[in-house]
Amino acid sequence: MSLPDSDWLKQFPALATMPEGERAPLASGAMAMNAPAGATVYAPGEPCNAFILVISGGVRVYQLDADGNEIVLYRLGPGSLCILTTLALLASDAYSAFAITETPVHAMALPAATFNDLMARSAQFRSFVFGAQAARMADLMAVIQNVAFASIESRLAARLLTLAGGGRELSITHQQLAAEIGSAREVVSRQLKAFERRGWVSLGRGRVELRNAAPLRAAAGH
Repeated sequence: MSLPDSDWLKQFPALATMPEGERAPLASGAMAMNAPAGATVYAPGEPCNAFILVISGGVRVYQLDADGNEIVLYRLGPGSLCILTTLALLASDAYSAFAITETPVHAMALPAATFNDLMARSAQFRSFVFGAQAARMADLMAVIQNVAFASIESRLAARLLTLAGGGRELSITHQQLAAEIGSAREVVSRQLKAFERRGWVSLGRGRVELRNAAPLRAAAGH
């Protein structure tokens, strides 16, 4: 997907309605970014040089624990921005997580200097950034709360239902599911086998079929 310079701001209404003098640096300074699925957008320790606004596609943001287990923090989709990118820019710090494209992605990158200038002089831009930060922080708090307080059974059941999106078949590995809920693959495999014994799911290589959603919803607390 490729959008003309004058059109990409339509994905972000709060930016599109900024006064012309404040909006001009966005239109003139932002640079198009295109990445295929599976590309690394950033990794821990890398310098943060741009404010990224996703136009199309999806990005998975995650961290690794001391044992190398992955935990998904959140996903970025069209019209979204990355809380860790913003924090790194505000603190003049490096990235603290990994970001990998899950599909081909088209985004706009606003240079750090332009970002800092707009944060200093545009109340509307600041409101947009901090509003998006607040929403993303709520997502992160939900992840922390689930990992800290919810049982593996509850977390896995909820994630299966969310990923299925009303369908029955999931193309996903046990390792990928472990990353989704912040657990180890062995733990997730044991719980999936328990679900299968109860008749809730059917397991195959790289596949999970939801056979009985009602007990899954009950386990998830839905």
